[in-house]
Amino acid sequence: MDQFHVSKITVANALTGLANEKLIARVPGKGSFVAEEANFLPAGQASTTPLKGRDGKRATGMIGVIMPTIHDYFAIRLIEGIQEALNDEGYRSMIMLTDGKLEKEKDAIKELKALGAEGLLIFPVDEENYNEEILGMKLSGFPFVLIDRYLPGVETHYIAADGRRGTRLAVEHLWELGHRNIAICSDSPLQTVTVQERIEGYIDALKDKGALINPAHMITDFKPLSVLKDAEAHPLYRYIRNRMVTAYISLNGRLGVQIYQMAKQAGLNVPEDVSIVSFDDPTSIVEEFSIFTHVKQFERDMGYQAAGKLLEVLRGHGEVKSYSKLLIEPELVIRQTSGHVPQT
Repeated sequence: MDQFHVSKITVANALTGLANEKLIARVPGKGSFVAEEANFLPAGQASTTPLKGRDGKRATGMIGVIMPTIHDYFAIRLIEGIQEALNDEGYRSMIMLTDGKLEKEKDAIKELKALGAEGLLIFPVDEENYNEEILGMKLSGFPFVLIDRYLPGVETHYIAADGRRGTRLAVEHLWELGHRNIAICSDSPLQTVTVQERIEGYIDALKDKGALINPAHMITDFKPLSVLKDAEAHPLYRYIRNRMVTAYISLNGRLGVQIYQMAKQAGLNVPEDVSIVSFDDPTSIVEEFSIFTHVKQFERDMGYQAAGKLLEVLRGHGEVKSYSKLLIEPELVIRQTSGHVPQT
């Protein structure tokens, strides 16, 4: 604990991990001992020769995955893709959640590295400040891939859906339905790269239509709604009730559901009175059962390709100093929450 400045639970987890990998043997009443060299094998490895990773170090067969939360289907599908890619190559994963807090993200990186993770897949938190642990890994050459968000000005391996293209698809769809007053909503800070790029796509699409840009229709400065019974005090509820616009583009699925619920509470019908297009499918892990018109980001494929890129780097096929930025083409899935503009 003193040498590596970690908590007692981190040390205990590290020893448990070593024991599970048969690298140490635990003897009750005596302590933990380094196992015989013949036992230096990751789970499922048949050979008696230790597997070597980058720089000749013994490979653990474990990849760390760091996520803000797993409260929505976007995260679930993303992890499914990661798991599939790692399982295909005989790797296992350890997932740590940060609750969207930068300090927890830093701690997760430290703990996973201490537990022997060969590389990390990181879905960064919404923060203006850079995580110095990520910058440190870049400088030291520790393998990692960022998912969905990147650090402006810092070259890293990065994979995400094309956010600009996604909002353009949403605007074009709503425009074809006759909507001219279209709001874009986010409960994440405006400063985040992902939000900025999606808003830029929204602005560019409206400019291409010859529309004037109304800053009041870019609704970002509000806190997420925690309890539906508090909806009437929420500024977004008043916006919806007063019919300031005829359509909403939500930058995440959870917020899309909340807009839907607030519209219902305000006595409005979806899509007869107001249309909603959300990023990601918020309502069903089975695509065909969804009611939401949404921008599909192929999160399962995103996770699979992110894990594949990391394994490629681990095998030495990806040059550490040559970084790749992969944008996945999104697709608009039209369901039941978007319709023609209401007749006045």
